[in-house]
Amino acid sequence: MIENIEVLCHSSIKFSKEKIIYFDPFKIKKEYKDADIIFITHSHFDHFSEEDIDKVRKENTVIFITNDIYEKTLNLGFKKENIIIVEPNKEYKIDNIEIKTIPAYNINKKFHLKQNNWVGYIIKIDGITYYIAGDTDITDENKKVKCDVAFVPIGGTYTMNFKEASDLINIIKPKIAVPIHYGDIVGLKQDAIEFTKMLNKEIEGIIMIK
Repeated sequence: MIENIEVLCHSSIKFSKEKIIYFDPFKIKKEYKDADIIFITHSHFDHFSEEDIDKVRKENTVIFITNDIYEKTLNLGFKKENIIIVEPNKEYKIDNIEIKTIPAYNINKKFHLKQNNWVGYIIKIDGITYYIAGDTDITDENKKVKCDVAFVPIGGTYTMNFKEASDLINIIKPKIAVPIHYGDIVGLKQDAIEFTKMLNKEIEGIIMIK
């Protein structure tokens, strides 16, 4: 289920399947120019990095964004028809990929407000459902997510910490859980190790950040 998937760093994820898909490209090491689709969860610099988007985008890359970064995305040179503005709790489809958006927000801190309409993504590719949580705490909405593979932030400060993230995973019960949003701006590799230890035994925790 995670073949040809990489967590490049932080919350930057690459799927190399029928389509090349990036989520929140950040600190990309070279000019790949290979993205068929880019998904952006919200406008913070470590998720919407104009420099890194430019390293992966090609002429006809389709980009999914939140409304607050539409003008910046246009200024990057994307065609209007290739920009898809998303809202929470909506469904989208591109080629054979089914997409749902889940609200991503903080409960007890003010870095990610619910009214910003920032998102996580649930995408279904080749019969497998992936949840990319974005920057979020445990919420009423994400406790209802059904997926095979979940990518969840564990770094604390701006998002769930590893204990809270493990609680969420044990509620939604994916087959595989991958910790993200640590090891760069916040959070330690040890947090990822502790996260995997706290998962129910039927859930496989996989650390993908090298």
